Amino acid sequence: MTRLLVRGGRDAAGRWVDVSIADGRIVPAATEHDTVFDAAGLTVLPGLLDLQVNGAVGIDLTAEPERLWEVAAALPAYGVTAFLPTVITSAADNRDRALATFGHGPPAGRVGAEPLGLHFEGPMIAAERKGAHSERWLQPPSPEMVAGWSRATGVRMVTLAPELPGALDVIETLVARGVVVSIGHTAATAAEVEAAIRAGATLITHLGNAMPPVSAREPGPMGVALAGPDLVAGVIADGHHLHPTTLALAWRSLGPDRFLAVSDCTAALGLPDGATRLGEYDVHVAGGSVRLPDGTLAGSAASLPQCLRHLLAATGCSLADAVVTATATAARVVGDSSRGSLAPGRRGDLTVVDSALNVVATVVGGQVVHQGRT
Repeated sequence: MTRLLVRGGRDAAGRWVDVSIADGRIVPAATEHDTVFDAAGLTVLPGLLDLQVNGAVGIDLTAEPERLWEVAAALPAYGVTAFLPTVITSAADNRDRALATFGHGPPAGRVGAEPLGLHFEGPMIAAERKGAHSERWLQPPSPEMVAGWSRATGVRMVTLAPELPGALDVIETLVARGVVVSIGHTAATAAEVEAAIRAGATLITHLGNAMPPVSAREPGPMGVALAGPDLVAGVIADGHHLHPTTLALAWRSLGPDRFLAVSDCTAALGLPDGATRLGEYDVHVAGGSVRLPDGTLAGSAASLPQCLRHLLAATGCSLADAVVTATATAARVVGDSSRGSLAPGRRGDLTVVDSALNVVATVVGGQVVHQGRT
């Protein structure tokens, strides 16, 4: 039995905590350990989950889905212990290759964050709200479009526009197969969003982006999400996708249980300013912002801890509440009760940070897979 003790740190609420892990699970305190990690002066969090990862360190998962495991290996440097690899609107072959790569599993000896299944963001989205998605690959919702998509085959989440003809039937089909359906890249009215909720949609993708704004007589997707209580909202708190006041409004409306922090990170994560890719597009990174040549935002260059820093600064919320948005809430969204907590019986996934939320160590399944500061 392999045992790790993370000793002498504090949890997000400031309480002293020792975390003992045996055979990949958190266990009640034990006296014998193979390895001891000294967390004195540090904060010990449940492992961070990022449900929208387009790529990292120069790798775009839509264009190069076979490099999934390289992205997984890179993410612990940013505190992420589990994630949803995200494939945006593109040729069907890209999705097939991503599913095959995920299905084959990791190469021998691989260590890193665990992919929990794929997030297909598109291609069933609205042309007028496509954002950085390629219009030529858009597809209408249909049974044929989602044939073979299920949690069992590796599809964990799908983002679509519910106002498109056939979308409600597709939502019902996907939900019945264990797939989380999120509303996004949409021009839907409030009534169309509410119909999607009745069909089984439970999430909204990157709140306030690629959707109509709230107006006096048409609240749209954002208004329905903020009014609650039915939708969890994915939020990119990277300092570019939402104004701080809008971020504060979202926080006050949603609270930690319906606010899902996502990075929407792209190949730009970990790269210096300059050129990189998103899907089939050339994009430019400058000052932490990732954009198409016409200025359209194209994902982010932010890590999940950076997003939590922005959330804290914009809202004044507690660290404990901020952390919930990237741990317990994320785990609940994807129906994974083994993650998101430091309680005995949960997976031995930890993110250890300093007072500025710099990542000092990341533990996956009881193994320290990253040590350093990011």
